[in-house]
Amino acid sequence: MKVILLGNAGAGKSSLARQLIGKQTAGRLSLDEVAFQGGAERRPLDDSVAAARQFIARHSDWIIEGCYADIIEPLLTDCDMLIFLNPGVAICVEHCRRRPWEPEKFNSPEEQDANLANLIAWVTTYSSRDDEYGLQRHRALFNRFNGRKLELTDPRHYATAVAS
Repeated sequence: MKVILLGNAGAGKSSLARQLIGKQTAGRLSLDEVAFQGGAERRPLDDSVAAARQFIARHSDWIIEGCYADIIEPLLTDCDMLIFLNPGVAICVEHCRRRPWEPEKFNSPEEQDANLANLIAWVTTYSSRDDEYGLQRHRALFNRFNGRKLELTDPRHYATAVAS
């Protein structure tokens, strides 16, 4: 399994990755881990891609998940399947509101909660953004990919759709 999960924040990428790993052992990389260098400053793109490639080299089976079309694009040649999670902005916002504490991203639940309004504001601009995080770039990346791919719009059916 060499799978890339692409979609907006709150689309369900991390949840689906955990479900897939529960069925087959694989390494998991959230692109948040390679995209930033302390705080909110993005690492140079080449450094992020190199770090992701190092992860790929260490794992025979893997799942990479994120909203970074610029990092994902050069990795597509390494994956067996691209899955575009596109449940709509309202569902992404709902998922963000229910998101459990992510200790790998925040020092405390309170710190995460303090960032929620910013996250929701960012998530709601998904359809109008033309950057590497927006629907336009995600759609173009998905459409250009010639390998096995799925676009999933209903989180209730993510795991069963991937299994079939």
